[in-house]
Amino acid sequence: MAAKKPGKLKIFIGYAPGVGKTCAMLNAAHEKQKAGVNVVAGFIDPHGRPDTAALLKGLEMLPHTRNSNGENAFNEFDLDHALQRSPELILVDDLAHANTAGFRHKKRYQDVEELIRAGIDVYATVDVQQIESLADIVSTITGGNVQERIPDSVFDRADQVELVDIDPDALIDRWRSGKLYPNQETQRAYAYLFTREKLSGLRELALAKTADLLKRIAVQISGQVTSNENTVKEHILVCLSSAPSNKKVIRTAARLAEVFHGHFTALFVETTEYQQLTTKNKAGLRENLRLAEQLGAEIATVYGEDVPGQIAEYVNTSRVSKIVLGRSPNKRRGLSKSTVVDKLIALVPNVETYIIPYNESSFPRRFPLKFKPPMLSLADLAKTVSFLMVCTLVGIWFKSLGFRDENIITIYILGVLFNAMVTKGKLYSVISSIMSVLTFNYFFTEPYYSFQAYDSGYPVTFLTMLSASFIISTLTMRVREQAYQSAQKAYRTEVLLETSRKLQQAKNFSDIIEATAQQMVKLLDKTIIFYTVQQGTLSEPQMYLKNELAADTQAYTGESEHAVAEWVYRNNKRAGATTDTFSIANCLYHAVRGGDSVFAVAAIVMDQEEPLEIFEKSLMIAMLDECALALEKEQLNEKQKEISMQIQQEQLRANLLRGISHDLRTPLTSVSGNADILIGNSEVLSEEQKMRLYKDIYDDSMWLIHLVENLLSITRIENGTLNLNLQAELVEEVISEALLHVNRDSENHIIDTVLDEELLMARMDSRLIVQVLINLVDNAIKYTQCGSHIILSARRDKQMIILEISDDGPGIAEEVKARLFDMFYTANNVRGDGRRGLGLGLALCKSIVNAHGGTIGVRDHFPKGTIFYFTLQAEAVSVYE
Repeated sequence: MAAKKPGKLKIFIGYAPGVGKTCAMLNAAHEKQKAGVNVVAGFIDPHGRPDTAALLKGLEMLPHTRNSNGENAFNEFDLDHALQRSPELILVDDLAHANTAGFRHKKRYQDVEELIRAGIDVYATVDVQQIESLADIVSTITGGNVQERIPDSVFDRADQVELVDIDPDALIDRWRSGKLYPNQETQRAYAYLFTREKLSGLRELALAKTADLLKRIAVQISGQVTSNENTVKEHILVCLSSAPSNKKVIRTAARLAEVFHGHFTALFVETTEYQQLTTKNKAGLRENLRLAEQLGAEIATVYGEDVPGQIAEYVNTSRVSKIVLGRSPNKRRGLSKSTVVDKLIALVPNVETYIIPYNESSFPRRFPLKFKPPMLSLADLAKTVSFLMVCTLVGIWFKSLGFRDENIITIYILGVLFNAMVTKGKLYSVISSIMSVLTFNYFFTEPYYSFQAYDSGYPVTFLTMLSASFIISTLTMRVREQAYQSAQKAYRTEVLLETSRKLQQAKNFSDIIEATAQQMVKLLDKTIIFYTVQQGTLSEPQMYLKNELAADTQAYTGESEHAVAEWVYRNNKRAGATTDTFSIANCLYHAVRGGDSVFAVAAIVMDQEEPLEIFEKSLMIAMLDECALALEKEQLNEKQKEISMQIQQEQLRANLLRGISHDLRTPLTSVSGNADILIGNSEVLSEEQKMRLYKDIYDDSMWLIHLVENLLSITRIENGTLNLNLQAELVEEVISEALLHVNRDSENHIIDTVLDEELLMARMDSRLIVQVLINLVDNAIKYTQCGSHIILSARRDKQMIILEISDDGPGIAEEVKARLFDMFYTANNVRGDGRRGLGLGLALCKSIVNAHGGTIGVRDHFPKGTIFYFTLQAEAVSVYE
């Protein structure tokens, strides 16, 4: 698929609503239209302002698409109509707008990105408040939050930026006079913003952001790089969590990466508590992860319970130069005397650490203030009761044997340990620990069968027993969870390594796709669908089920789903379930791409399930990248084969031309010379001289005919257009036919035929086998002395017929035999009027015999001479009486 030249984006930025961004964009559009550019207004909202509406006159306006959302109806930008209209320049107002549900993209800036990929230039407007990385600064300045924002990457990729500015006092006057918002309700909603202090702060922010972008654009145009070499080497790290306040930390880190022009990484430390996070917390983590991706971060995941230690290890191995962390005033993590931040700073004292204060904890609490009501399991409850009963019975037995109370306490602690190993959740360990203490008190302390204790030391014993049971059960559960986590990580890593091995062993395009799909099913435990790219279009879907049960293929491969796959192929972007594009689809679609080329589209059946986990997603993308590399390598191999074939064909053509130019000159000269002699001197020539000239002309003509036949046969074989007409033929008749067309010099040699007594039938194309026999006999005549004895023989050997052409000539040297059947090879390289030839005869024989499924070769004939032999498939002889 030929990639289109992308369009250009120009952004008109302002520091607040009403500064005149839309009017500036419309004025620029009129200038372009006067210059002959095809301009279309894609979506312009005048907000009831007469001056904006007046500027729309003279511009073609695309019709809006209307979408209902509950009781309200909204006009939205019609992306498909715009793509179909395909103007040179399109105007799109309010770049940060969020589309209503049901549209292809969730955000308008994604519509604009698709327009740019389609080769259409775009003019768009945005407020500085709507740039993602500045959200926290804007909130500090204005005291409010803007809900609709664009990623910094959208703003940074603009080819041109124009700052639309107005004095804050003039803007406040416009607002007070009602020129900005005719609707009184909207006027009051923005009242908090229109103060001189806030507008001045936003204005300063817009000037700084615009200046920074214009500087980078100028550097790119001039081809220069940043003068400070140290800034290129900066590596900024931010830690991800599920806390809403983590967004502030991510934005701060993104701004640092932008200022230092450094590498930006977002690290997530997955502990055993990750699986216990609520759905809300997991959704918050995914939201923060998506924010980090939008701001240009590379996502990394590590595992372990020691969060500061894992971060420090990653910092050291990845050469991180700056760390951005959030710090809450919620004191300490667990019972530790130091916070995560304090521990991390102690572990990496030489790395610059930026602390961003906020009110919420970045990490999930180990001991939440509010417990989520646990889901009771009758099976686990029965196991807990069973262990308690067994421990009590063993304790009674020990008591009868006179064992001390310490031995009985040990039995209960072991029971708690085993119970923690076989049950799920901390609840059963807590129940087991408490019930063990109560049961021990009831059955084994005086007074028996009551919960009282006479001995003053028993409360300490009970507390020690409870603490030991609880600590042991907690540690056991943690070890079990860590073991499960390690096994899961090892399994995923093994799948990735196995994928690499299978892709290396794959022999062709389909094997690579199948190996990748099967490994993805193994990793994700989901049904996978692949659409391969064939001649610029997507093939029929290939489905790989996660189990043998029948699936509703139509729900995943229907017309609507195929349209999403087609969009992913055309735009080289992911889409589908859990994304902001075609989010109502049943599958998540990823392009298998190498650079700008898309080799296939992979679909993961989601069935409205939760999005993929961070590590799973990273491995899946790694798999698809490796698949793309394998497909690209296979494509390069195919191209290399085509190039090699073209080189061979060029060599063949060159050799043919070189041979023809050399070897045809002599016979053609001889024919024309002899003909000229006959024409000019026919009266003075004797009959004997005339017959000699006629014979020479005939011999040269037959040689040329024989040569042309060989050339045509070789051409058909090389082009794959040789069609065999295989039939059962009598070998004796084929040999007789061949001897009728051999070289006229055959009268100077003794040629005999020796056949088995039985009738020999072989499956062959008689026309081609006759040519083989003629070439081999002519070869024997050409390279043996006059009077030599040439024998054609045929015999049956099991299911094959062996034909041999032997002579008693000088023989062939061993070093020559190895190349005898190569094209353009002639023994002794004799040319000219003597034994002329292109070296095609034996090469042609080999090709014809191989096409019949036989073999051809040469060996010595004792006591002297040479034997050429070849085999054909024997055919049964039918006798009719």
